[in-house]
Parts: sequence; C-alpha cells; structure tokens
Amino acid sequence: MAISGSAEIFRTRGRLRAASSISEINVTPFVDVLLVLLIIFMLTAHVMEFGIEVDVPKVRPQKESVKELPVISIPRSGELYLNEKAININDLVPAIRKRFGKNASVYVRADKDTIFDPIAQVLAVLGEAKIGTNVVTKPDEGKKGR
Repeated sequence: MAISGSAEIFRTRGRLRAASSISEINVTPFVDVLLVLLIIFMLTAHVMEFGIEVDVPKVRPQKESVKELPVISIPRSGELYLNEKAININDLVPAIRKRFGKNASVYVRADKDTIFDPIAQVLAVLGEAKIGTNVVTKPDEGKKGR
C-alpha cells in the first residue's frame, strides 16, 4: 500500500481517515478585487448618466371640436395624409386653402419613430405659406382635474 508523504492515515472507529492539512480562505485578494470593481462602477455610473435627455412634452387635452380640422398625419413610412387622404407635399398648401380657408391652422401629427426629414419638410412648406402649425402631443393622463 502506497502512502503519500504529507498525509497520515488514522484509524477512527473502524474507518481509515487521512489527515488533511488545515486550509483557510484568504479574504484579502477577494476584498481587493471588490474594492477595485466598486471604484470602476462608481466612475462609470456618472459617465452613463451624461448625455442629452429629451423628454416629450405632455399637455392637458382641450375640449373637442365638432368642426373638421386640418390634420396632417405622417406615419413611420414618411407618407403624408391630410385628414386620412394621401397627399403630395406639393399639393398640400393649395388643398388646405381650398378645403379649410385662408386662416386655417393645421395640426401636424407624426409617429414617434418617423425620421425627421418629412416632418421638417412639411413644417417648412407650411411656414413658407404662412399657415399656423400646431404639433400634436400625447396627453398627460396623470394630471386630470387641473
């Protein structure tokens, strides 16, 4: 029977047991690593918060009107709709003036995922024609009764 030089065999209650060396967990390297990670997270948390934060405005809803209002809708695809009818941007101003009169104010409603180019073009065309524009926003449901 081969016996290792560092282990001794003891007989206890009819069983053979090898004596193991006393081992302790060294906590110092573990604490060092945790402190380094804590410092890294403290430094990077500030960097992660840095940036330009844009919060979409929320407003209280106004009373509904019975008359038909000019609403320009721009879905994600970038197409233009004047009150659910597809329209070309070049025909937009004459159609508004013909259907709603000279002093009409237009509501622009765009999907939040729409690229800004079609929205900017519509606003520029309406601005050139001196037509008032109102941007439709999402109503704030949390502040009813004010």
